[in-house]
Order: sequence, then structure tokens, then C-alpha cells
Amino acid sequence: MRIISGSARSRRLVGPPGQTTRPMTDRVREALFSSILAWIPDGVVLDLYAGTGSMGLEALSRGAAAATFVERDRAALAALRSNLETVGLGGQVVADDVDRYLLRAKGPIDVAFVDPPYAVALPSLVETMTKLSPLLAHDGIAIVHRRSGEDPPESIAGLVLADERRYGSAVLWRYAKEKT
Repeated sequence: MRIISGSARSRRLVGPPGQTTRPMTDRVREALFSSILAWIPDGVVLDLYAGTGSMGLEALSRGAAAATFVERDRAALAALRSNLETVGLGGQVVADDVDRYLLRAKGPIDVAFVDPPYAVALPSLVETMTKLSPLLAHDGIAIVHRRSGEDPPESIAGLVLADERRYGSAVLWRYAKEKT
């Protein structure tokens, strides 16, 4: 696993031992970032269920102004902190439960990456997205990484499904603020 593009291109990232995290593959990450380039430069990024931090670090490498990484697993936190040091582009690590963090977080957020373990059920994900929605900038987006075969909700708490892309066993849903 590596940073694909930008100022930290080709820097290698480490992952925690075991199967507790499942980083997005380089191929999927590259396709995703190609589709959301307009939101990244100078943007504020939130990487929820950060794991290795590959999503937020990729955004920083491509010019994001700031990134916050939220993770609670100790092994993933150790890998995340090591990756932030290796890449050297900054970023804030928050060692906490995602839902608890969202209750006290401040916006506006331009891009939120939401990559919960596949075991997190859709109703729990909807609850997380409901807490995230008010933090997104008026033109902000949330990218959700799930396993293929699950139907995305068309809307969640003022967010509407703007795009869905499948990559093998993975699917990415892009949510945007509902236009009023």
C-alpha cells in the first residue's frame, strides 16, 4: 500500500497486523480520487474509521489543507501514527469512537471518508451519516466504502446519493448535500 499521487507519491504505508482493517486497494483509491479531484485542493478532510489513514493521507498529498483521522483500534492507531510520521504532511489523530467524536466535532468539512468495518450494519451506518451531515460544507461530500451487494439509501439526513461505483467486491457511494 502506498500514496498514489501528489507530494508524497510512492511513500509506503504500513498496516496493522491481522485482519481488523481492510485498506482500500490502490486501484480503487486511484479511481476514487480521480472522480473527486475538485473537492481536494485546500479542502478540510475527515477520515472516519481511518485504519491506516490511507484516504486522508492521499488527500493531504494531493493538496488538502487539513485532515483529521478518527480511529479507536489500538493496532490501527499505531500504524496510522507511523504513517503520518512517514508521510510528513501533518494531520490530527483522534483516538475515539466515530459516533462519539461526531457529537463534538466542528465543521465545515469538505470531504468525509466513511469506511467502517463491513460488520457495521447499514442502520448503524445511517446513524453515523446522520451525525456527519450537519458538519459537511454546503458543497461537501461524504464517500462511503462498503461491500458490493448492499443497496445504498437514496438519502440520509439531508444528504443525497450522487454516485455509486463498484470495484470488484467493493462499492463506493458518494453523498452530497441536498439542494434546497
